[in-house]
Amino acid sequence: TVNGSHRFVIQGYSLAKGMGVGKHIASETFTVGGYQWAIYFYPDGKNPEDNSAYVSVFIALASEGTDVRALFELTLQDQSGKGKHKVHSHFDRSLESGPYTLKYRGSMWGYKRFFRRTALETSDFLKDDCLRINCTVGVVVSTIDYSRPHSIQVPDSDLGYHFGSLLDSNEGVDVILNVSGERFHAHKLVLAARSTVFRSKLFDDESEGDKNEVNESEDLKEIVLDDLEPKVFKAMLHFIYRDTLVDDYELDASSSMGSIFDTLAAKLLAAADKYDLGRLRLLCESYLCKGISVASVASTLALADSHHAMELKAVCLKFAAENLSG
Repeated sequence: TVNGSHRFVIQGYSLAKGMGVGKHIASETFTVGGYQWAIYFYPDGKNPEDNSAYVSVFIALASEGTDVRALFELTLQDQSGKGKHKVHSHFDRSLESGPYTLKYRGSMWGYKRFFRRTALETSDFLKDDCLRINCTVGVVVSTIDYSRPHSIQVPDSDLGYHFGSLLDSNEGVDVILNVSGERFHAHKLVLAARSTVFRSKLFDDESEGDKNEVNESEDLKEIVLDDLEPKVFKAMLHFIYRDTLVDDYELDASSSMGSIFDTLAAKLLAAADKYDLGRLRLLCESYLCKGISVASVASTLALADSHHAMELKAVCLKFAAENLSG
């Protein structure tokens, strides 16, 4: 990759408030990897559905380009000198989800819920009515074999996108998952292919007359799952079809919980363990690993030990040995 950074200083934050949802302040353009980029700051949020409670920050491709693959990091700088910066990074998830692909000029990557406005305005991130945002862009440069006069570029797999669209459309659904009273439609073969637990529930139990089965008027099988919260199951279903975690802002929204066991990431880790979704468990481990601190390492270790999260457990033990000795 070709990396480059740019600092965006937003002067007069209080004057920018109230400009309206979807309205943004743009940084000067800067060049990384042969492409122009710009940072967009939305003081009243990017989308109406977020009720303007959050500021939004995005990085946009500002020059002509097609399928530009890049990694990004947005850092809201702590101006107190304590170094407690707020970092949203795609670099540390690159091995899991790969670089982000920007299809055309104006394509953006970022966070609708970058920071809650009320918290921002009383924080050390805002000083003298000024915010400082640092953006790092890493453009993936393809290796070209010059010994061949012609080549055909094959795009990244979009299998997850198409399966996700299948889930969203409800086309061909043949099973209902009743999760604590909330009903989700899905496809039996997809669930069974992804999880041995679902395979057993959906097919092994058919001959035994599963007590959880309910015959609906539309002839859909219904499975009752009382061991999950609907929001956790929805995130698990997102992974089953798309092979990715839900967006960071959904996971971050629960990170202020008093106990790590109450966060969405922790509950999703437990669900991955129970439903034999090994890749989802690793994705959750990777996400939880970023939040390990002196205050949280003991509870994170207990969580890892409870749900066979061996990678996360190893990181916790190493962190404790390096930071809690003596």
